[in-house]
Amino acid sequence: MKKTVLILLVILVAFQTVGFSQKKNEPKNLKADTLSADSLEHRLIIMDPGFDGWLATKPPKEFYSNDYYAQKNRFYVTEWNLRYLTLHNSGLYENYIEYNPKIDYGIDINYKLYYYFRYFEETNHIKLLDLNR
Repeated sequence: MKKTVLILLVILVAFQTVGFSQKKNEPKNLKADTLSADSLEHRLIIMDPGFDGWLATKPPKEFYSNDYYAQKNRFYVTEWNLRYLTLHNSGLYENYIEYNPKIDYGIDINYKLYYYFRYFEETNHIKLLDLNR
């Protein structure tokens, strides 16, 4: 009987260990844009359920160049992170954004990030930046 309990315990521990060695559980309804290059992977995950429907009403990603989106994102990310560091208890700026202006994230990620900032401004009635659009 003790051997049976011990074997079951070992099996349970093995299953738990295998479960933890896999990817962390992410909500299944999230969409992620991924850019892979030179073994680096960049991922943008937007958890707001209304964003995709809102984004569908915006111009296609080719409307502006990747450089345009990247330049605007530099300003937005700087302002966002400043607000995160000073106002993170407000509940609006919950995450610090890791964005390196020396990395080309590609038009897909830059487009979605840019429009997420615009979506955030519109839905929260907050102006992050006063940029000519």
